[in-house]
Amino acid sequence: MLLITCPHCGPREESEFSCGGEAHIARPLAENNLTDAEFADYLFLRDNPKGMFLERWRHAAGCRRWFNMARDTVTHEIVEIYPMGNTPKSKAGKAAHADSWRRDTAAEAAAKPASKSRSKQGG
Repeated sequence: MLLITCPHCGPREESEFSCGGEAHIARPLAENNLTDAEFADYLFLRDNPKGMFLERWRHAAGCRRWFNMARDTVTHEIVEIYPMGNTPKSKAGKAAHADSWRRDTAAEAAAKPASKSRSKQGG
């Protein structure tokens, strides 16, 4: 079991938290004209890397507040916990943030050729 340090409540057992998935995903804006395929990519495609990953977590059995975590998916080492709305400060967290193909806004992603926007997905 992981020991997670809630930025508001301090160290707690993992069972008190829920993971909300990948952090820093660009959400479609109201004025976007996404195709069905592009919207399906937004809804269903998620990174599942081996190594550093940026996640959203919520202290469900505590303060119920959200925060972000930079965590190694192989070792489960928590490298950094940082507030929502911020970007990671650690070297590994910054590299994971810069490397993600999902940081573009949905409008920017829709404007790119499909082969380029999917290049990091392996498909």
